[in-house]
Amino acid sequence: MLIYMNDSIFSETALRVKASEIREILKLTQKPGIISLAGGLPNPKTFPIEEIKKIVNEVMNSNNNGLQYGLTEGDPELKQYISGMMSKYGITCTPDDILITSGSQQGLDLASKILINPGDIVIVEAPSYLGALSAFRSYLCDFVDVPSDEEGIKTDLLIETLETLKEDGKKAKILYLVPNFHNPTGITTSDKRRKEIIKIANDYDLVIIEDNPYGELRYEGEHLKAIKSYDSEGRVIYLGTFSKILAPGFRIAWAIANGEIMKKMIIAKQAVDLHTNTFGQRIASLYCNNYLDKHLVKILNFYRVKRDVMLSSLDEYMPKECKWTKPEGGMFNWIELPEYVDTKAMFTDAINSNVAYVIGSAFYIEENLGRHTMRLNFSYPTDEEINLGVKRLSEVIRRWL
Repeated sequence: MLIYMNDSIFSETALRVKASEIREILKLTQKPGIISLAGGLPNPKTFPIEEIKKIVNEVMNSNNNGLQYGLTEGDPELKQYISGMMSKYGITCTPDDILITSGSQQGLDLASKILINPGDIVIVEAPSYLGALSAFRSYLCDFVDVPSDEEGIKTDLLIETLETLKEDGKKAKILYLVPNFHNPTGITTSDKRRKEIIKIANDYDLVIIEDNPYGELRYEGEHLKAIKSYDSEGRVIYLGTFSKILAPGFRIAWAIANGEIMKKMIIAKQAVDLHTNTFGQRIASLYCNNYLDKHLVKILNFYRVKRDVMLSSLDEYMPKECKWTKPEGGMFNWIELPEYVDTKAMFTDAINSNVAYVIGSAFYIEENLGRHTMRLNFSYPTDEEINLGVKRLSEVIRRWL
């Protein structure tokens, strides 16, 4: 077998893309006895197994459409359901504005494929979702990050950043945001900021990618209007998914966009995989129309308890020198330690103490940022594991203070 060892055979894209630091960390958590607060997986106890079994039989007994090639745009019935589902976020759209994608990650990739030329500037929050950074990076963009606070991205600093770019003869093309229960911080962007963001996008001619994988997982408060709902110029690409509310293995998600952006995304998808798997789309459509509303009530109650266990455990065990977010939904807490504590250096100590987290610097475009931070997940571990894991982690942190 011939094994190539020379980098010259690989594209610039292949050489630039890195393995996910989170997935590398998760490999270390397989050690027996470790409590992992590092993942970001939905809990399998929320998977509606019995209902899916019934639907699979229904799909198989009705006709063979679930096993045949389908439309690139996606299953018409599923798109019709999604268009109605979006009303809770203030989004008015037709099925023609919706593209079914193979997970939200494909939505990010398709948006990148049709928008990004090498050297184009993408603005992201600091910190930001690692999977999005990887998707954008593979198209050879340049990043500029803007800090966030408890209301989301700081719009005053966003304007300042855009003005600085203008003075340097540069222009940003894309603004990427996770406005609901942000990954990794758990923060929700305020309605005031959302309105400011769309105005800034209009003023500076930005395309916004609004990524909303966790929006349905709201444990308190009311749903806020999507940034897309304020979009009068068709410059927002909205991404949603069933991975967190049905099951991630189906890889069923969607993009909402207008006009030429949607047309270009459809053409790009044709070149990638022709269409999202038909069988999974039929299952998702039947499930949504018959079971989803009741299922959401169950999973929200399930995850709300876990969120509360995480917050009470942090209150009980964490040193007073630490700060953490109190998310209204989603799957994550963001922890800030004193700036002299390096959570990457501390990670080995944590593993030896049988607890794992994700180092915060993995979510920044510059590795020297966020070194005193970490992300914790509460969706996957048991309630007992959350409590004991936070206790173990607190003991590790105290040794580094």
